[in-house]
Amino acid sequence: MIVLLGTSTSYARIDGSPVAARKGLARFYEQTLAWGACQPYATDAKSKGLYEREGIQCARLYVPLNYENPDAGTITVGLLRRPAAEKDRRVGSLVVNPGGPGGSGMSHVANMQPGNPVGKRFDVVGFDPRGVGASQPRVQCLTDAERDAQRLRPKGESANQTEQENKFFVDRCAERSGIDLLRNVGTRDVVRDVDVLRGALRENKLTYLGYSYGTRIGTLYAEMFPRNVRAMVLDGAVETNSDKVAASARQAQGFEESFQRFAGWCAQRDCPIGRDTSAAESKFRQMIEPLKKTPLQVGDRKLSHSDANTAIIQAMYTDRLWETALKGLQELRQNKGTTLLQLADQYLGRAQDGTYSRIQDAFVAIRCVDEPPIKDRATLESNRRRLLELLGNDTIPTDETALGPCAFWPAPHTSEPHPPNVNGLPQVLVVSTTGDPATPYQSGVDLAQALGARLLTYNGNQHTAFLAGINCVDGVGTNYLVDLRLPETDAVC
Repeated sequence: MIVLLGTSTSYARIDGSPVAARKGLARFYEQTLAWGACQPYATDAKSKGLYEREGIQCARLYVPLNYENPDAGTITVGLLRRPAAEKDRRVGSLVVNPGGPGGSGMSHVANMQPGNPVGKRFDVVGFDPRGVGASQPRVQCLTDAERDAQRLRPKGESANQTEQENKFFVDRCAERSGIDLLRNVGTRDVVRDVDVLRGALRENKLTYLGYSYGTRIGTLYAEMFPRNVRAMVLDGAVETNSDKVAASARQAQGFEESFQRFAGWCAQRDCPIGRDTSAAESKFRQMIEPLKKTPLQVGDRKLSHSDANTAIIQAMYTDRLWETALKGLQELRQNKGTTLLQLADQYLGRAQDGTYSRIQDAFVAIRCVDEPPIKDRATLESNRRRLLELLGNDTIPTDETALGPCAFWPAPHTSEPHPPNVNGLPQVLVVSTTGDPATPYQSGVDLAQALGARLLTYNGNQHTAFLAGINCVDGVGTNYLVDLRLPETDAVC
């Protein structure tokens, strides 16, 4: 097994009263957005370059820190807009979230091709969820130096060591972010921000595009505000299944299947992991095993065992990175680690100047208030045994029996697992890719069924597909967003 990653698997339930009707929110819904230059919103080297591009505008959305007490203080959500290219045929605003949790919607929209199909007819609006990117204040846990050091430490040698590292991480989050922010960064509150954004954009109903974790935001919005939805494309669904062990197993299997497809492709080339695809995974583990004790020098940095593993995970997200992964493995065979380190940096949000995007900090902070934590080791051990049964292998890391950061989190969780309840929701579109490792195909099938949505299947090897230049997928999605025309039956591209 190459990796066992976690994704959010539960959906937040609130008390059922209409959120928008609660007192004290009108001023937020009615605010006027002051659009202007984007350069002041840059928070790292990547966004600095992106936000200098032409044709984009930025603004700040003011929202309550705590929706239960909206007079107790405000925070801001960063926004980036690319106005519709065909202004006389403009349909409205399309709100976009790229996933994560913790991904920057602002950077995603800035990086979109200006001529993409929906950009002609919509103002495309990306937002940095509360606590993320240009939103203020930001979740901050580890410094850049601490993150670099963490990557070099051996992983999983003992549960006790892992727990001590997790406690250190949580203490830094509380110290540098503040408990009040950590209490209020969950998806429940992000969804409320999205509805305030709808109001500030002067849209009677929301048109939304969510990728990966963004499908969770969309699903919860559909549950909390079903009659405020005009259209939704949810691409790369996270699990709606409350069985977290089964969800983890499904994702682990997704990455393993992607690695097997990569191994088959690699076998036709000068492949360091060999021509026998059944032995490729074992060969890869043998190649990176020495890095546990002796990280490989790469300039003034080092490639660790976890970095090499992370690099291959990154390459499994799309077959467009397979050539890069092959190059990295060929270099590793020659005791070089430049390409693998670059892939790991890409996954972890590290820029060339050594700064991190903080997506890893936000990822943990959001998940820890989104899901009930596991605080006893007996449950962890039971889950580990079940994973072994489901996956049929013995490569589950030993730190799977260590309490995770959420066990020590200083803020309570705000969600409970439950199936989505979306009475009154118009039919929406779910896109799912057969070879998607991070959000496996079946998760999209399940989400479409839970929402009563139309399902669009894409046969490919990548994580998410809409607006990736695939004519069939782009055509179906654009027809729906622009004209609300869905295929008569579930469709395949």
